[in-house]
Amino acid sequence: MEMTIFFPALLLICSLFTAQLQAAADNEIISHLRQTESQAADAGNLSDNQQTCTQDINAVLREMSASLAGLKVGMEYLQRDNEAKTKELDFIKQQYQEQVTKVRNLEQQNQAQIGEMISVKARTNNTENQVEVLKREREVKQVAFSASLLASGSGHTGPFNTQTPLVFRHVVANIGNAYNPNTGFFIAPVRGAYHFEFHLYGGGHASHPTAAVLVRNGNPIVIAYEHQASYNVNPSNGATLLLETGDVVFLRQWQNSWIYDDGNHYTTFSGHLLFTV
Repeated sequence: MEMTIFFPALLLICSLFTAQLQAAADNEIISHLRQTESQAADAGNLSDNQQTCTQDINAVLREMSASLAGLKVGMEYLQRDNEAKTKELDFIKQQYQEQVTKVRNLEQQNQAQIGEMISVKARTNNTENQVEVLKREREVKQVAFSASLLASGSGHTGPFNTQTPLVFRHVVANIGNAYNPNTGFFIAPVRGAYHFEFHLYGGGHASHPTAAVLVRNGNPIVIAYEHQASYNVNPSNGATLLLETGDVVFLRQWQNSWIYDDGNHYTTFSGHLLFTV
């Protein structure tokens, strides 16, 4: 009886265990199927994603190709434009160089003209100077004077205790204005040989001769002297002198002498330039 009870129980346990095993197997199969379906779905999604990504990449590549083509066209345009600008700049540079060359040529011509004008001006100035020198030389070569002692009236000059300069105030001629009728001095305007003459007139007197001396720069050169107690006297003298420019020549009355003059101009002093040296 115990065996009778034990066997059915064992069968029941085996049945339950088998059922559990079957359920577990079924669950595993179901899980595997689900996993397989999930993987398939994932694989499908991945395939779809790959296809979509490939399409996007192709679209991007097409856009990049189009952009590169546009850039290439733009670069070709820029290159042609740059070449045109370069040619234009080269042309402008060439024109500029030509203008610079023309300006330099004009400057050289201008400098040459200025130099020529300066040379012409210098020659003109030199000619003017030469003309002026010749004019002055002609003027100074025309040096001559003659004067008498009194400008008006009549009478004796002197006697004086010392030698006294004579001033011949009545000017007969004064070519070149080298003689000064206010001082009685003749001043040489140029270096040269000059000839001077002087003629004196006086009444005879026992104590007073008629005399004067020709003086150059304060130094006596020649003297005209005559002394007699009665009758008139008329001493004279002359000399040729080599004078430097500015030398002074005049007559100095001898001490204690007297000299007469009136409107007839008896007493005279004359001189003239013979030639320049």
